[in-house]
Amino acid sequence: MSEKRAITVTVNGTKYERKEVPVRITLADFIRYDLGLTGTHLGCEHGVCGACTILLDGKSARSCLMLAVQADGHEILTVEGIAPSEDKLHPLQEAFRDNHGLQCGFCTPGMLTTLLEFLRDNPDPTEQEVRIAISGNLCRCTGYQGIVLAALDAAKRMRATPA
Repeated sequence: MSEKRAITVTVNGTKYERKEVPVRITLADFIRYDLGLTGTHLGCEHGVCGACTILLDGKSARSCLMLAVQADGHEILTVEGIAPSEDKLHPLQEAFRDNHGLQCGFCTPGMLTTLLEFLRDNPDPTEQEVRIAISGNLCRCTGYQGIVLAALDAAKRMRATPA
């Protein structure tokens, strides 16, 4: 017998109400399987790799380490909610594209959400600060150089066109 609870979350600006959410389902699984937002990736499921990083009330969080019921009443931003519209990318996404900040793309959602918070709080970072900011996100493809360049480029773009 599985205990269930009602929750209400706002994800990427859309309010979702669910009456029967299993109390043991992770937030990552809820986002992926209940809401159908598969951009949040599951890697290690231990909070180590950062692939499942989302923004919870504007702060980065590992969605594989949280239960969906813990997010009740909170606002969540996933990679699907970063772009300002369907036909326009966020400057951070543009910078990743232009600076080859991704290869296989598996770590990219977690990198983007992590860097979104970081660049909001530190709009003019050094290379070393970017490297520290992404140190909790693992990438097996890029060697991180393209990601660091993309973050620095995004910071420049975001300073030029503040939100």
